Amino acid sequence: MKPKAIIFDAYGTLFDVHSVVKKCNEYYPDIGQRISVLWRTKQIEYAMQHQLMGRYVDFYELTKKALRYAVEACEAAMSEETEQELMNAYLQLNVYDEVKEVLTYLKEKGYTLAIFTNGPKHMIEPLVRYHRMQHLFQDVISVDEIKQYKPTMASYHYAKNKLNIEREEVLFLSSNTWDIAGAKNYGFSTAWVNRQHNVAEHLELAPNVVIQSLADLVKK
Repeated sequence: MKPKAIIFDAYGTLFDVHSVVKKCNEYYPDIGQRISVLWRTKQIEYAMQHQLMGRYVDFYELTKKALRYAVEACEAAMSEETEQELMNAYLQLNVYDEVKEVLTYLKEKGYTLAIFTNGPKHMIEPLVRYHRMQHLFQDVISVDEIKQYKPTMASYHYAKNKLNIEREEVLFLSSNTWDIAGAKNYGFSTAWVNRQHNVAEHLELAPNVVIQSLADLVKK
């Protein structure tokens, strides 16, 4: 079945989370890359932990805690000013090169486009506005609205209902394999955006298709 709606994860899928490396390097020239990797890893880990414990915390706060962990793990110090500057970098992440062109094409073809993210709207909407992409999306959906992080079933169900469509009518895209597994488990068709040429997960919830960028989605 041809999808009516295409839902995109935000971080790592549309926006490059590691574009913060540039800002990290300004303050930590020798360890900026390591901080960026640890920051992202711990950010996801904290979200999963809080979900499992039933202790929802805003993703912005988890991102801040993850940054503090990353800097400390690299045996560095961080002032309040530096912390704020690095957090602000998350509101100006780079968009991947092909994203705007592909989204414009898909919208012109009549697809309903939406973002579904673990980030709260006060994080994701400024980022979308920064890149002048508001007109491309019917909705920007955040798990913050129901306090259920992906990959819970309830989170994807909420996104489906927000768009008022059936799960069989959705193609869900993410660069995160845990997000792909969660969406597939819920019943969405999935496309794994494997930008880093990573090894596939050994799970029974394999993506329906694997692409290296959104440009490949258009080709298919």
